Amino acid sequence: MQRPVNLILKIQTRYNQLTKAEKKIADYVLKDKENIIYMSITELANACGVGETSVYRFCQTMKFRGYQEFKMELSLYLASSRTNDTEDESQDFRFEKERMDRQFEAIKETYQLLDLKAITRIVEMMEKANSIFFFGVGGSAQTAQDFWNKFLRITPKVRIIQDAHMQAMATSLLTEDDLVFLISYSGSTKDIVNIADIAKETHAKIVGITRYQKSPLTKYTDEILLCGSKESPLEGGSLTVKTSQIYLLDLLYTTYYQRNKECSVRNQHRSSQAVVDRLF
Repeated sequence: MQRPVNLILKIQTRYNQLTKAEKKIADYVLKDKENIIYMSITELANACGVGETSVYRFCQTMKFRGYQEFKMELSLYLASSRTNDTEDESQDFRFEKERMDRQFEAIKETYQLLDLKAITRIVEMMEKANSIFFFGVGGSAQTAQDFWNKFLRITPKVRIIQDAHMQAMATSLLTEDDLVFLISYSGSTKDIVNIADIAKETHAKIVGITRYQKSPLTKYTDEILLCGSKESPLEGGSLTVKTSQIYLLDLLYTTYYQRNKECSVRNQHRSSQAVVDRLF
């Protein structure tokens, strides 16, 4: 089994080969490596006082294909460096308590980041839209499925497509009367950013659900909702992220339902009746 690269030693031994901007990044990594795995490329660039291009060049100098691969290697290094006290009988309890606390913290942080006026504006966009699409890839595709499944019970204009190529093609046919929800924790997923670019060309409305205020995705969005949960590259699709996203879904659904109560109640009854004979 291949051992994780000692990334810190690798940076230290190549430090004198770095440019002035790259040294700023190296200094920040060496000082605050535990938090970097939760930072976007934009956040790291801003923290170091350099451009995103400098961060990308730093990663290439370290022989990585890009920032995400660098974060993955850093996560592996940190994981291998931590001591594992598995013989401590109280360790299991502390672990379970920590997981529970993270779920609560995810909702709390999401609430603190929440702009209630944005919720209202987004629901108004949903009301005016001819069609509403929910798109995501990887773990976010499941969240998009949850959004679609929830709203399908009260409105017939919601849509979902799982394949990224099909998403792109469908987006190219949208108009200014359509709305697209793009779900991406990092806001840096190439497929989702590509769809955002296409949607912008069609003048469709775009809502982003992401962790980061500034990311490649948010450059295209008309509105954003921020999920308050940290996820390292080794935790892709973590339940804490899912918890924060479902909390946002519940807020959107409840607001839409209350604003369109008569129609929502009628559609909810009809959709429930459609499957009632499938239940024992």
